[in-house]
Amino acid sequence: MRDFFEILDKLGLYDSNRHNKSNGEYWLNGNLIEFIGADQPQKIRGRKRSLLFANEANELHEEDWKQLVMRTEDKIIIDYNPSMEYHWIYDKVIPRDDAEFHQTTYLDNPFLPKSLISEIELLKTTDPDYWRVYGLGERGVSRSLVFNYRPIKDIPYDEDEDVNPELICYGLDFGFAQDATAVVAIWKLDRTIYVDEILYEAGLTGHDIAKRLKGGELDKRAYIYCDTGGGGVVAIEEMRREGLKVRKAKKGQGSVADGIDLVRQHELLITERSINVIKEIRNYKYKQDRQGNILNTPVDGNDHAMDAMRYGIYSVLRNPNRGRYAIR
Repeated sequence: MRDFFEILDKLGLYDSNRHNKSNGEYWLNGNLIEFIGADQPQKIRGRKRSLLFANEANELHEEDWKQLVMRTEDKIIIDYNPSMEYHWIYDKVIPRDDAEFHQTTYLDNPFLPKSLISEIELLKTTDPDYWRVYGLGERGVSRSLVFNYRPIKDIPYDEDEDVNPELICYGLDFGFAQDATAVVAIWKLDRTIYVDEILYEAGLTGHDIAKRLKGGELDKRAYIYCDTGGGGVVAIEEMRREGLKVRKAKKGQGSVADGIDLVRQHELLITERSINVIKEIRNYKYKQDRQGNILNTPVDGNDHAMDAMRYGIYSVLRNPNRGRYAIR
């Protein structure tokens, strides 16, 4: 708002008689321009408008956005810095058929002072993450995020081309009572890992898990690698008696850290239907100390699918005795 009135004043267009300061309104060439703060829900849900410009739209809640859209008759323009890795703008606005997306950087702004340009370009060496967002206009990536991944529609398969990932195993993390039991299928092609969610449900025994898996599309040739913590040993035996190919998961000397390092050596692709896997991986982050330094230990919590994925990948791809895949 301050910029708007400063520009009007420089152009000699400002007239105090047209400015209702208490309501944040200004009449210009027969148009009523109204300024609304995002902290004013009664105005967001108020009267309709012909045009909407949302400045720093990433600060809006999705519900506020929906209310604004429903009350705008013509065109909507939004701007934002893509500092957040995940946001409703990426998922709900940009993919729309009626939306045009323009990615701009500081180089597109002819009015920036040289001092600010120098500060932005200094980020190249002082803070690569900030440079990615404020210099290149790319989506931010959390420095504490454990895994980067890319969503895919389905596991690719083409008999006519060399795009046929091999199912190498299943990974399983037992949840039992309140926590979810997670089962993922894992494919590999060269340096790429593909993951698909098979099961994610709480309160299951070994017999329950076996029943769920046998009732689905389970490839019986591949092993299921499981953790043995808690009641894992008993559950594994129950699953074996149900005829499933279950094995204890292999772990490195550093356990979690070793498994994570091995996964990070590959490109990670996850099917879009793997809702719980994606939800976990977006929040699977390293711990930080009080100074904000990132530690080499993930935050404990909602990580059942992450553990299942790690068990399977490490058990198959890291065989210290033979140095090659454990199953072929």
